[in-house]
Amino acid sequence: MSNWKPQEHLPKEIKDLIERPTPNYTLALFDILHKLKLQRRTGWINNGIENPESISDHMYRMSIMSWILNSEGIDSSRCMKISLAHDMAEAIVGDITPFDEKIDKIEKHHRELATIEYLTEMLIKPYNEAAAADILKAWHEYEDQTSMEAKYVKDLDKFEMLVQCFEYERIYKGKKNLSQFYGCINEITTDEVSKWTHDLMNERKEYLKSVSD
Repeated sequence: MSNWKPQEHLPKEIKDLIERPTPNYTLALFDILHKLKLQRRTGWINNGIENPESISDHMYRMSIMSWILNSEGIDSSRCMKISLAHDMAEAIVGDITPFDEKIDKIEKHHRELATIEYLTEMLIKPYNEAAAADILKAWHEYEDQTSMEAKYVKDLDKFEMLVQCFEYERIYKGKKNLSQFYGCINEITTDEVSKWTHDLMNERKEYLKSVSD
């Protein structure tokens, strides 16, 4: 693993907020999170999608999906928090895909862990210690898959991507080959999200048939 440090990858204007005699940690955090609005999802860029969704676009719809979950015994509010925390580190790390030849899975995890620890310990904890601890816990919950809520969010991460994929297929009138993204379908295992996926795939099948006739 590298000696990658998140603070070394901050823009000057954010460093200035942190390093002044009276640091403004909350504004620094909010400026960092702004990067999630600007960072486009790498998988879509690599497939030539024009003006693709941002990381925050993806996280927002995942949060709404989490909110409306209706599975017995599942805490939807916890799912929402996990959805919001799971990609927070990408504000500094960026969106690294499994196809990245320069950064493997271990290095990706190392960078994201270092970043979420930096954000929670250095920027959030001085203002709200309880929130810092909860965000870090939610991130680990997702990474380590230690709760049913985390398992649902893992499935929602894939399902939201599939919904977005189908939307792009419709934008391109079925002429853009995005079939590689559907390889994750069998990895979706929770009952409710599996049902949503089944419905989505039926819609996609009918649509592709309509544009091929």
